[in-house]
Amino acid sequence: MEIFLLVAVLVIGGYILLTYNSLKTLQVRIKASIQEIGNQLKRQAELIPNLESSAKGYLKHEKDIFDKLTDARKSVMSAVESGSAQKMLDSQEKLNAALGSIRVVLESNPEIKGSEIVQQLMGELRDTADKIMYSRRTLIDLSADYNTKLATIPSMWIASLFSFKQEEGIKTPTSGEHLEVNNEEMKSPKVNL
Repeated sequence: MEIFLLVAVLVIGGYILLTYNSLKTLQVRIKASIQEIGNQLKRQAELIPNLESSAKGYLKHEKDIFDKLTDARKSVMSAVESGSAQKMLDSQEKLNAALGSIRVVLESNPEIKGSEIVQQLMGELRDTADKIMYSRRTLIDLSADYNTKLATIPSMWIASLFSFKQEEGIKTPTSGEHLEVNNEEMKSPKVNL
């Protein structure tokens, strides 16, 4: 009887320890993924001056684009310094809007698109945007895994015992057009070269 009781206590204690460690591991990984988003945004912000100086020779008449880029870069640097995931994501949206302006100019000016320097920098920006999206996806997945453990039995009891709190992840509106797919968007795209 004593051996049975000792084994039961060891099994329960081991489960509590494993669950606690897995929750702590997820918390650390969530913080690391937020830092990675900041790292990628900083990388992107550091590329902007190079893009700006290289493209200025081609886009002298598009001064407002450079003002938007400068403002977006300042916003990214401020967000990275603050350490706030939401500020980082908001500044990324501002940066993407500024980069959209450059893409429009590049698409309407074939001689600019042909510039090797601009193509290389746009490729770097695209690569960084992909890395940011991957980092955001990682944060979303880690937050979901962590929050699932907080909401499911029996790990929720252990989380409650040690006062683990839910992680927000990335804030996204829960209603609006971004959640709806229209008929045009459901059609397969046709490429005609």
